[in-house]
Amino acid sequence: MRIPTMMEAVPMLARLRRSAAAALVGLVVAAAAVSPAAALDLDQARAQGLVGERFDGLVAPVQPGGEVDALVARINAERMEEYRRIAQQRGVPVTEVQKLVGQQLIGKVPAGTFVMTPSGQWQQK
Repeated sequence: MRIPTMMEAVPMLARLRRSAAAALVGLVVAAAAVSPAAALDLDQARAQGLVGERFDGLVAPVQPGGEVDALVARINAERMEEYRRIAQQRGVPVTEVQKLVGQQLIGKVPAGTFVMTPSGQWQQK
């Protein structure tokens, strides 16, 4: 095995440092992607009384806070994307899809889950 000269070793070390730095950045980004909100899922949040279902097919924080708010934003964005897709397929307003799905979701959640009434009040199912 040939030992690299100093002139060959310097660029090799620089590439190695760049690779290590890129790997570190990748790990940091991956760790950030697993945010605290990911630690709490919707079922857990509902069971703990942190999140409730709304009549319009969206969720809302019963007890607002960073982790809960992030979870609510993510769930609502995912739901709205699906509601828009369904509405477009069926040629109906998004609000109609939301209302129908909201009724179904409220009907299916377990007893004790917080549900927001059309007047904006929380009640336990």
